[in-house]
Amino acid sequence: MSDAPILRIEGLEARVAEEDLGILNGVDLDIGKGEVHAIMGPNGSGKSTLAKVLAGHPGYEATSGSVVFRGDDLLGLEADERSQAGVFLAFQYPVEIPGVSIANFLRTAVQAHLPEGEELDIFDFSDILTERMEMLEMDVAFAERHVNDGFSGGEKKRNEILQMAMLKPKLAVMDETDSGLDIDALKIVANGVNRLVEEDPEMSILLITHYQRLLDYIKPDFVHVMVDGRIVKSGGPEVALELEKSGYVAYEEASAAANGA
Repeated sequence: MSDAPILRIEGLEARVAEEDLGILNGVDLDIGKGEVHAIMGPNGSGKSTLAKVLAGHPGYEATSGSVVFRGDDLLGLEADERSQAGVFLAFQYPVEIPGVSIANFLRTAVQAHLPEGEELDIFDFSDILTERMEMLEMDVAFAERHVNDGFSGGEKKRNEILQMAMLKPKLAVMDETDSGLDIDALKIVANGVNRLVEEDPEMSILLITHYQRLLDYIKPDFVHVMVDGRIVKSGGPEVALELEKSGYVAYEEASAAANGA
């Protein structure tokens, strides 16, 4: 792995756009090439906001700090430019796109990531899509369904991982991918992610979750605890096990005491 982090976040503060509502209050985080990081924290701690700020969601505004991705200022890029640069966000609540098939959606997305002037070979695309769907235990006929339209929670999350498998990002930010999944669907999704990491050891993953159970299947190198818009503790997988036993109360009380000081 390279000594230089693929992602460096320093002093990041962010708020809901056009509102005086700060959510991130000085996030510092380095993610190295090929590393798997997990951020855990209670509801309202800023985890999903961090994911959306990294992806360029227009509903959130970075007000201070810096985010450097592969040597470039990530905050200076539009959302589509961040995607082109290799950032992928798996949504907590994937949106429905009626009238657009998964196959057409993915073909357009893959074409957009090719160098200018290079045309996607439709037969190669079809072969790769079929292979990726089989990896995720998805019926190939699923590709003709409209994106997330009428999907179950598990189908939506599996479709997010299918997109990730087709686009092969450098950094995949996975926002509570385990929410709404039963244990069988969780295993399938996790196995898909693990397969992608095995195929590309340089792919970095940022998992955002409330619970240890996802980390039983996707093993993190580092676990961070976020409370009140800051990362208050970092360590190895043992941090998640500690949280499973004792919860966030001690961290919340310490943060409240610090903020009241």
